[in-house]
Amino acid sequence: MWVPVKVSKWTYVAYNESDKIYFTFPLANHRKIYTHVYCQSTMLDTNSWIFGCINSTSMCRQGIDLSWKAELLPTIKSLTLRLQDYPSLSHLVVYVPSIHGSKFVVDCEFFKKEMRSIQLPVTHLFSFGLSSRKVILNTSGLFYNIELLNFGQIYQAFKINVVSKCSGVKEEITSIYKLHIPWSYEDSLTIAQVPSSTEISLKLHIAQPENDSHVALLKMYTSSDCQYEVTVKTSFSQILGQVVRFHGGALPAYVTSSILLAYGGQLYSLFSTGHCLEYATMLDKEAKPYKVDPFVIMIKFLLGYKWFKELWDVLMLPELDAIVLTSQSMCFPLVSLILFLFGTCTAYWGGLLSSTSVRLLSSLWLALKRPSELPKDIKMISADLPFLTIVLIIVSWTTCGAFAILLTYLYYVFKIVHLQASLTTYKNSQTVNPKHSRRSEKKSNHHKDSTVHYLRLSANDAEDSLRMHSTVINLLTWIVLLSMPSLIYWLKNLRYYFKLNPDPCKPLAFILIPTMAILGNTHTVSIKSSKLLKATSQFPLPLAVGVIAFGSAHLYRVPCFVFIPLLLHALCNFM
Repeated sequence: MWVPVKVSKWTYVAYNESDKIYFTFPLANHRKIYTHVYCQSTMLDTNSWIFGCINSTSMCRQGIDLSWKAELLPTIKSLTLRLQDYPSLSHLVVYVPSIHGSKFVVDCEFFKKEMRSIQLPVTHLFSFGLSSRKVILNTSGLFYNIELLNFGQIYQAFKINVVSKCSGVKEEITSIYKLHIPWSYEDSLTIAQVPSSTEISLKLHIAQPENDSHVALLKMYTSSDCQYEVTVKTSFSQILGQVVRFHGGALPAYVTSSILLAYGGQLYSLFSTGHCLEYATMLDKEAKPYKVDPFVIMIKFLLGYKWFKELWDVLMLPELDAIVLTSQSMCFPLVSLILFLFGTCTAYWGGLLSSTSVRLLSSLWLALKRPSELPKDIKMISADLPFLTIVLIIVSWTTCGAFAILLTYLYYVFKIVHLQASLTTYKNSQTVNPKHSRRSEKKSNHHKDSTVHYLRLSANDAEDSLRMHSTVINLLTWIVLLSMPSLIYWLKNLRYYFKLNPDPCKPLAFILIPTMAILGNTHTVSIKSSKLLKATSQFPLPLAVGVIAFGSAHLYRVPCFVFIPLLLHALCNFM
């Protein structure tokens, strides 16, 4: 049975059909008015259901199956055709099979593209959700394309709110909202029961290529009985989420950079005043973005000049990480500032955690062993230090460099815990017998001043040393964490081979082991008069810049910048 349909909008509810029906839509008149045709069906089987007839009048002698062009959605299957693409078709045929006991709905409508395509510019990145833009769909269409203008960067993130209001609707109606990103495979579907208010998250996995002119679309499969209001506004929380998602891997570099700035401040404080300030105080004073970011931006700017790029290549310096991120369309505005703030916060809380852990371990040490005393003299190289250093180097050579670095870290922590326990014991004895303690302190200071070759550690010197050691522990902690992948890989494959080869951490371990062995026995009183101290205090700043410039996208480079000031710190004992 061939049933002609001449209207531009048509709906058919099929229920217990005994005979199959072919609804035909003559296209000749519709071509003069409309540009597209849209059909949908709630019967979700994969059988053929829509066809095109070629040059037919009362019977379809030659046809093409258009069903394979349809899109299968959760509640409907739909098809949109541009009439201009099918000039040979005279009719569109919708097939309704004979069914028993089931019900489905078929809709078709002809429309002009400009009437169903609505442009919606997204809000500015720095509107922070305080402003919004919206469109209202008043017409009774079944399908709309909302073009999301100015949306193509991964640092953009928005919330789309779709509010539907329906009149005279008694049964449940489902609307489908499909976010389509033409340049990548990240389409998403949202199903809503109308009337309702639905929130859709809008963000990208891949930025729009420079030579791509497509526009992100919100395809709305709607009900003709409802009115829809679409609102878009910036989501600041999701922007931060995108920053963490795409640049969270660079956070260790920013944490290390902040600690290096605080470390340099402590060394300079020791040089200028003879005392080492608290780690948290120096972090607050020295860890400023303007000490690092302008240099990175300046280098990036100068690399745009040919002469500077040639000089850069002659020096065989690696490519700037900021340029790598820009080439990957992953360079956020102000991302470095945001990461620096996160990095400084992480450095602060990490320092608080490490100092608390040292105090707890020292309390446990005092509970398990008899109280320790402050060392009567300061020996940079104790009797067992060369032996321990050689053993750790052998471990690094025969097993895994990261494993030797971890053992070195544990040794260093043990030395600091022991010093903290000694200082706690001294303070407790001072509380019990203050007169005796003051006499001992005066005697200690007098003895320290009267001889050059024999140094005695006072309580103030011990506190200064602990402040310096807490910063070194924080730096060493990040070296250990960044070498963990190598250690984990070695442990997982230990049953196959005992020595890791190649071992990326081995050269670092060879330098770090003797350096940390010396620093574990170093106190501020032994280096404050060093001729090398001033130069050492100035190194952490350029190294903090280097960490951001070359280590934010290549974390394996970060330890190479960290060990340099540690090595110079150790050399201050001898110069």
